[in-house]
Amino acid sequence: MSHFEQLSEKITALIRPVVEDAGLELVEVQYRQESVGWILRIIIYKEDGIGIDDCTKVSREVSYLLDVEDRMPHKYNLEVTSPGLDRPLKTERDFERNIDKKVTIVVAGEDEKNIEFVGFIKNVQHGEITILTKDGQEVFLVEDIVKAKLVIEF
Repeated sequence: MSHFEQLSEKITALIRPVVEDAGLELVEVQYRQESVGWILRIIIYKEDGIGIDDCTKVSREVSYLLDVEDRMPHKYNLEVTSPGLDRPLKTERDFERNIDKKVTIVVAGEDEKNIEFVGFIKNVQHGEITILTKDGQEVFLVEDIVKAKLVIEF
């Protein structure tokens, strides 16, 4: 695990209570260098959607906490955002949040060719994702999924 991944884990542990006290779920913490400099991106979620007030509150409280704790090795820009509709599904919790929604899942097949499945997430438990496709049920281990995204239909 890289130094920055370790730092992201420490930041996650530090800020999780702040996010949860605001009635939100902490989806992911990213700390990396981008073209504009170092970015600390905090991705939050709640069932009925994230608003600007949610982002502002978390940003203010996390910024204060990080200033007090003084754990950041570089000057950084803080971003607080929602996962967005087209964000990849990576964790078991990502799939749980989207039960009964349509998803595209890509898994590695034989001969290193990827196989794509489209269906509705029906069950998530013990690291397994069950989707209902037009051909029936398919079960995948989260760790075997190469890529997964919601299918956005308007």
